[in-house]
Amino acid sequence: MKKYVIKRDENALPERLTRYRSELNEQQFRVVTAKPGAALVVAGAGTGKTRTITCRVAYLIEQGVSPQRILLATFTNRAAREMLKRVETLTGSQNVHRIWGGTFHRIANLILRRHAASIGFDSNYSILDSEDARDFINVCIEEAAIDTRAKRFPKAEVVQNIISYANNTDAPIEDVIIKKYPYFEMLSAQIKRVDFVYMERKRMRNVMDYDDLLLNWKRLLIEKPDIANLYSEQFQHILVDEYQDTNKLQAELIDLLAVKHKNVMVVGDDAQSIFAWRGAEFTNIYEFPKRYPQAEIYKLELNYRSTPEILGLANISIANNRKQFPKTLEAVKKSKDWKPALVPCSDVEQQSAFVASRILELRDEGTSLEEIAVLYRSHYHSIELQLELTRRNIPYRVQSGVRFFEQAHIKDVISYLRIICNPRDELAWKRILKMIPSVGNQTANKIYESLAYAENPFALVKREDFKYQPRGKQGWQNFVELLEKITSDENRNRPARQIELILTNGYEQYLQENYENFEARLEDLKGLGMYAARYDSTEDFLSELALLSTERFKEPTGVVGEDVVSGGEEDELLTLTSVHQAKGLEWKAVFLIWAAEGKFPSPRSLKEIDSEEEERRLWYVAITRAQDELYLTYPLMIIDYNRQTVLQKPSRFVMECPPALFEVWSLEEDAPQFDAPVTIEEKKQDFIN
Repeated sequence: MKKYVIKRDENALPERLTRYRSELNEQQFRVVTAKPGAALVVAGAGTGKTRTITCRVAYLIEQGVSPQRILLATFTNRAAREMLKRVETLTGSQNVHRIWGGTFHRIANLILRRHAASIGFDSNYSILDSEDARDFINVCIEEAAIDTRAKRFPKAEVVQNIISYANNTDAPIEDVIIKKYPYFEMLSAQIKRVDFVYMERKRMRNVMDYDDLLLNWKRLLIEKPDIANLYSEQFQHILVDEYQDTNKLQAELIDLLAVKHKNVMVVGDDAQSIFAWRGAEFTNIYEFPKRYPQAEIYKLELNYRSTPEILGLANISIANNRKQFPKTLEAVKKSKDWKPALVPCSDVEQQSAFVASRILELRDEGTSLEEIAVLYRSHYHSIELQLELTRRNIPYRVQSGVRFFEQAHIKDVISYLRIICNPRDELAWKRILKMIPSVGNQTANKIYESLAYAENPFALVKREDFKYQPRGKQGWQNFVELLEKITSDENRNRPARQIELILTNGYEQYLQENYENFEARLEDLKGLGMYAARYDSTEDFLSELALLSTERFKEPTGVVGEDVVSGGEEDELLTLTSVHQAKGLEWKAVFLIWAAEGKFPSPRSLKEIDSEEEERRLWYVAITRAQDELYLTYPLMIIDYNRQTVLQKPSRFVMECPPALFEVWSLEEDAPQFDAPVTIEEKKQDFIN
């Protein structure tokens, strides 16, 4: 393997620097030994970013910089601890703990504990976690005298996310609602009132939530010049990890602290900026040279993770983005003469069967399940695969959350289908009853008790004189009308149509009011509906889902249980994960499923300006998770809601890359063929013409 070392006279180096020569390549060494001043380090995937930052901190200490004059901002406290432990090993210093290292929130808390009195808080303020904050907002909704029954008001979790997004992006609440929650636009004034009451109540009770830590830190630096001067003088060197994921508020804080010395080194990869949906600001890293005109730009392009063939695909793909710092990842690994595999499958079942079979082959060839991952753009893309893995007794974990059928919104909708097949299903009845306005646990119990022994439960709830009707007559009437529709002869054995009716007759609104990620959950349910379209009866559909309760589990799970019980040996599990959750991780073999147009990129995500470029960055992140083997799969045909066959094309991110970068695996000789992907030069020429 080629070694990348510094080509310079060893005698010309200070003795303390010579040991870095065995650990760092030329690019990393330039960053570590950079002169004071502003610096942007564009660190490509798998290029040893963490090692470089660690050595930079150690180098500063060895150059005589006092540890307490260094600020290291990371996105997890664990990352900071691991870096500082390594710094201690490198330097032998016992004072490394004096470095101001950790998340933005941790550093904010350290400063605010000293100066809270300057902005009207006592130093012993309490910090509200997310659950506490939601409870607090519920109290504020009541205090704001909002009649949530007159006009259904969003739940505290949704209000909390509206307020948080506004805080972190420095945007007015009404603008956030118009942009991200347009269905609540008529409630903007009430939501603003809740925010005002929430802020005042927190101040009076001497509490802060996580956002307040950053907001009050910024307020301290702006309103109290003497305190701002104290910290801008103290922090002689500032380092920020994962800078591409910072939001506007975090970038402003760094700029305020760096105003004195301007020794701010930000490290990140613009090509991996994929969290705009939660407030991350791509322009922070992209426009850093504009805010710091004297900044030096360094690039880390030597990749230690992936093969040259995988990196070749990643480089060509990301080159299609206009807004970026151009770079070319170069592999340290030798070529394995094995290209990324493009695997068109006849349908979704064949895609799942191929992935499961190939995983078992890899395991037989010596690659453990722990070294394999299946990635997808949206959580519902894993429906068929989770069932196939269950059939084959392949143990897996879901990195991106609970298993698909164990999510609350999936269980809600399936509960409607369960009472159709079994009108005496107690758990399913109580679950759907409690979604009706004004129906709580007590009312739901009374209603079910009356239904449990009824000859025809559906006929009973439809009676106008049903004695347990809740106070909200309209909500109950809507519920009864929905039951009539999904149990009619026309729809009784059409699970896809039943799911569609559930969504359009109230549940979509319920999602909007109760979940901040409403669109993702709605997408899941539409995917579930498409999956259900292949079944001739609701009973057959539910029976298939019951495969998640097979004997390999110690207790029933899936659609009928409340608790997740992992199957298989705990020390070897396949990973299933969304691409967002996979960032920062790596595996020997990676499968990217549903690499089809209309699935990746996500149509929902393409609504925003520049969103295609963010989707391409997400694609790039997915590709660069693979160390040795990469498989891109997609079904050529799918069944839609109306049980019609729809032809699928490969993702635009596949089509824009030269065919020579892939090895196409043909699973069926008579599979439909599409035109070969166009090259970038062809694409550019078309644009010019």
